[in-house]
Amino acid sequence: MRTMNHSSKYDILIVGAGLAGASLAVALSGSRYRIALVEGRSPAGDTAPWDARIYAVSPANVRFLEQIGAWKHLDGSRMAPVYDMEVCGDRGGKLNFSAFDSGVEELAWILEGRLMQRELWETVKRQANLDLFCPARPEALQFLEDGARLELEDGRGIEASLVVAADGADSWVRNASGIQARWTPYHEKGVVANFACELPHRNTACQWFLDSGVLAWLPLPGNLMSMVWSTPFEHADELVALPAQALCERVAAAGDHRLGKLELVTPAAGFALRLMRPGRTVAPRLALIGDAAHAIHPLSGHGINLGFQDARVLAEVLRDLPAHRDCGDERELRRYQRARAEETFLLQAATHSLRRLFQPTDRVLGSLRNAGMSLTNHLHPLKDLMVRYALG
Repeated sequence: MRTMNHSSKYDILIVGAGLAGASLAVALSGSRYRIALVEGRSPAGDTAPWDARIYAVSPANVRFLEQIGAWKHLDGSRMAPVYDMEVCGDRGGKLNFSAFDSGVEELAWILEGRLMQRELWETVKRQANLDLFCPARPEALQFLEDGARLELEDGRGIEASLVVAADGADSWVRNASGIQARWTPYHEKGVVANFACELPHRNTACQWFLDSGVLAWLPLPGNLMSMVWSTPFEHADELVALPAQALCERVAAAGDHRLGKLELVTPAAGFALRLMRPGRTVAPRLALIGDAAHAIHPLSGHGINLGFQDARVLAEVLRDLPAHRDCGDERELRRYQRARAEETFLLQAATHSLRRLFQPTDRVLGSLRNAGMSLTNHLHPLKDLMVRYALG
């Protein structure tokens, strides 16, 4: 990382050093591009034993993290593979997935957000073709014919041929560029917490579609598991406010005491769930990635996987660009937009439809959707196709 001047010009400016933005920066390491990475604050030194932000990383994105050199440095003792997944409907429907039956080593890896964030952060700090502006907050953004200029609150200016918005669902860059986003609130929160379990989870992920929402248990190393309960605001706030023992009893009962008694490891926290679709993900001298480009219901576990694939594809498009071509040319950036449009649309549509399908409704629809789950469970070619798509 080089010493920065007050007047700086770059090829690519990435705003936001979360998982998507940092992975894009690392994916462009060794390229011909000069990169600026702007972030409001460095990753906090969290003293909690486990991060409540747990992600299910697909094998396709494990390969991406391997390619950029990050995966091998992650602490394996804080990661757990998923060998099986069991999905239960609200009226007896069941759907099971197995890595062994699908001929793969694992369906996903479960790990903490901060584990990946810290490794990517340490990598970008050492990256030779990157300047890190942190702490730094954007104040004004201007797009010109031959480039873009970002003014920071501290008075520094950054010029670049391409600006990449990787600053989250409420993206400042997206808003400053005039790209409108369509929001669909779910009127739900995702309640997250980690627990120690009495019984072994056997590296099985479980998901229940309940009258109170969608409950997921994800295996962590040893006897630990992570919970995500997507549920209406009132119930979510009730869960977060429960004393530790009462929360453990409520969560254990909701999962049919599958893992026996639970002990709270990290306090419960809730975050609002929304569906977000921007009008477009590229414009002249601008590309959106990660949550700035899409927000999705967490029931599929694909949020971070979409972000990593955004970073992978955009990095490939930029690396493949001939040296004489302008990396901020919208005609070139449309290759990225086209490559990411189908998967993002399908996953947003699928999770949105599933969430609506399993809302409490009449008994006839409930019986039909659960029968559909059980039927799918016996259609092995269809199940294998679903697994192969999820694996990437």
